[in-house]
Amino acid sequence: MNESGTELQKHAMDTWQVVKNRFGLISLSFILIFAAAAVLTYIMPRKYRGHVEMTIERITQDINVFDRNRSDGLAFTQEYIKTQFETITKPTTLYPVIEKLELAKKWELPNRQAALGKLRSNLETQSMLRSDFVTIDYYDQDAQLAAIIANEVSKSYMEQRNNIESGKKQKALDVLQQQISDQESLRGQAQVRSQEARRKAGIVGDWIVGGGSSLNPGGEMRSEKDSMVISREQALMIADQEILTLQSEIDQVSKLSPDELIDQASGLKLENQNITAITMKLQDLKVAREGLVNEGRGRLHPQVLSVDSQLAEYQSLIVGAAQSHVKGLQNRQDASRKKREALKEYNEDAKQELQNMSSLYTEYKTAKDEVTYLEELLVKMRSRYFEEKAGIELVKSPATIYSEAEPEGKPAKPNVPLHLALGGVLGLMFGLGLAFFLEYMDTTVKNLDDVERYLGVPVLAVVPKDVGVLHRSSGFNPDAEAYRILRTNIEFNRKTPDANCLSVVSGGAGEGKSTTMVNLAYVCAQGGYNVLLIDADLRRPSLHTHFDVSHATGLTNYLTTDIRLEDVVLRTPVENLFFLPSGLLPADSAGLLNSQRMVDLITEVKSRFDLVLIDSPPILGVSDASVLANLADMTMIVVQHRKLPRQMLMRVKQSVENVGGKVVGVVLNNVDLRSDAQYQYYTSYYTYYSPTNTPNGGSGGKSRRRKIKAETTATALGSSQTGSRLDGDDVF
Repeated sequence: MNESGTELQKHAMDTWQVVKNRFGLISLSFILIFAAAAVLTYIMPRKYRGHVEMTIERITQDINVFDRNRSDGLAFTQEYIKTQFETITKPTTLYPVIEKLELAKKWELPNRQAALGKLRSNLETQSMLRSDFVTIDYYDQDAQLAAIIANEVSKSYMEQRNNIESGKKQKALDVLQQQISDQESLRGQAQVRSQEARRKAGIVGDWIVGGGSSLNPGGEMRSEKDSMVISREQALMIADQEILTLQSEIDQVSKLSPDELIDQASGLKLENQNITAITMKLQDLKVAREGLVNEGRGRLHPQVLSVDSQLAEYQSLIVGAAQSHVKGLQNRQDASRKKREALKEYNEDAKQELQNMSSLYTEYKTAKDEVTYLEELLVKMRSRYFEEKAGIELVKSPATIYSEAEPEGKPAKPNVPLHLALGGVLGLMFGLGLAFFLEYMDTTVKNLDDVERYLGVPVLAVVPKDVGVLHRSSGFNPDAEAYRILRTNIEFNRKTPDANCLSVVSGGAGEGKSTTMVNLAYVCAQGGYNVLLIDADLRRPSLHTHFDVSHATGLTNYLTTDIRLEDVVLRTPVENLFFLPSGLLPADSAGLLNSQRMVDLITEVKSRFDLVLIDSPPILGVSDASVLANLADMTMIVVQHRKLPRQMLMRVKQSVENVGGKVVGVVLNNVDLRSDAQYQYYTSYYTYYSPTNTPNGGSGGKSRRRKIKAETTATALGSSQTGSRLDGDDVF
């Protein structure tokens, strides 16, 4: 099993252990609360139930003018149903019931507020999860009245909701009627604006005067003036293109030299029609002159001079024609510019006029669209108004009753099985809670781990609850095994054989210290130990009661006088067991115990006996036990199970160690074996020693230690009576 599983199992066992330890408390709590629930159920008045089942209908509360298909979002949610469900118990629903049935008078109450309180206290409503179903239950000692009130509550809710729904719709209709009147006024104003805009724009019907475009709402308006504007824009573009073309030709001709003009005259498209003929003649003259030169005629030859003269004349004509062509182009360019300026000025005037007309057309179109919109809106509002007005007379039922209340023959309250079951559950829960709370608050020693964890010493033995004095019992007693375990652990925990003096202390009175000492001494004596039991509790001595002897003479007499030890030590009925009573109680017991005479006594008895057991008073509050712990070789602490807090036990150990004492271990006394499962391992001898397995004799066949010395002591004691003083010649 893994660590988590082990831890879980441990917690489960601890929980079960707490339940076992506190089972009586849990049972008592369960019985008391269950009984209280039964008594309360018995004395409660019997009430009958009036039961109504119905569904809450989901009604749209608001009037929606523009979208008939859209539903009211709040009316179709669970919040809406919850709100309607809660209105059932509101005063506006219950007051009409009180007045109609005269409940205040019937119940003999001073006013309707008191009747409302009583009605509410007996009224229960419940809504189904994810459903529109609602139940109304009213409880009363009169079955007939319970059914009547339940039915009247459901009817009152339906009437109140009808009134509310009708009032809301009527109010909404009044608002809608006022909105229709306002819209009609706005429509009249829009019609006046539309007629004025029509007049300013010169519109007859839906057509523009002088044009042919339709003025449908939302359409585009065009006229012949629009086409004219487009023609002027095109003329301006043509004029600009013509100006640019003329400027290009002027630039082309102007940048040529005279020789280039003459050479390119034929390709310049000059306006002079003779240029082509002149150019051809000029070419012929150039050929003729070239032929004269080739024939050997010089520049000054008359024929050459004649040809040169003709060439110069024709060249002059070409240059003059080119210059005239340029001037013509410039004139045409100036004319085009003037024409463009005129077109531009005229076009701007036309644009301004068109903009003015467009503004008038737009104003008319807006007014006409507004009239159309308002008329459509009025149609919708009037239609919705008449529908809702008719709907008021046909209001939908706010609830549907599926089951009306009828008088029942059996009381519904109190629910006896439920009350008893709740009482049982509450009693069990309270008992468990109280048990775990007390367990949490309990700081006493509960188990062996507590002792070893907080005191740091071993547990020498676990003594079960209700163990009596062993030497008074007859036959075999399995309780003696716990003290045999204690005897064995003491033997193995003492350092040396000489450490044979053991003081026994406890934190408080009543922890079983004296009984533990007597039984331990008895078991040790049975095991062959020569044992002396000293009652050093000089406050409240009790060891003498276990041997039925007097404590008038004893330890105090020996410490305060010169009496011999043999005169105060008594012989007990148990073989090998001797007893020194306390003697008369002194005024200063601590001072008497803290004396040299007491030291000498301890030294002497240690040498004469195998084991010396000293009974001490409770160590908390008095100093006697601390003195004895200092004188003894070892100190054993007797701790009663679940009695003293852990802090007090730690104080006990600290008190012993502060005076130099040595705590050999702890005896966990008076243990309830049901309180912890681990004690079963320490007390398993109860099942081991069954009657069939029990040997004859008290020791169960145990070997006796120091048998020779015990026999010698028995011979020396002789056949004296029980409780008799020892003679002076007796040897321990």
